[in-house]
Amino acid sequence: MSHFQDEKFPAGVLWAAGGIVGITLVIVFGVRLGVLPARETAPQIRAEQQVAVVKTRDFVFADRKDGALIASDAQTKQVALVLEPGSNSGFIRGVMRGLMRERMLHEVPRDGAVTVTQWSDGALTLKDGSTGRIIELGSFGTTNRAAFAQLLVPGTRIVESTVKLAERGPARPTDNTSVGRAARPGEVAADGGPA
Repeated sequence: MSHFQDEKFPAGVLWAAGGIVGITLVIVFGVRLGVLPARETAPQIRAEQQVAVVKTRDFVFADRKDGALIASDAQTKQVALVLEPGSNSGFIRGVMRGLMRERMLHEVPRDGAVTVTQWSDGALTLKDGSTGRIIELGSFGTTNRAAFAQLLVPGTRIVESTVKLAERGPARPTDNTSVGRAARPGEVAADGGPA
């Protein structure tokens, strides 16, 4: 038998909870309708402060038959990054999967280029020109930011499978296995396949 049968819930608590919900709804709809000012986005702040572009490159991502993900320079068609099957590259794969889903929803071609930009304030962004979506890569942490930052390094980088990495011995705790090593001469063909 419950001892709380005859007790009443305090009406003041219900009124306070209802007030908080009401205030929240007023603020959300006020911002949505333009009555209240919205917080500035990072691209708006960079434009206001005239932050300069340090480096920018356009890339096209494609799947290789063996399951590798290939990033090629959109202008030169040179392979910039090979993410081998089974590599520790989940962040890049996840971001690109999300962009492809968004392109599908916007009914735009899935093979368009994305732009990686390094800004003078230290920010790193990924922009999908097909949908206008901008992703602030620094907000995902230094390890994930470094995964995309390696695209701005000249040459071809290869993120090896975890099996290959394990064969070389244990990694140091400071190693970032989502950042690849420089490809050896002749290791990657122009189409992203093995040479």
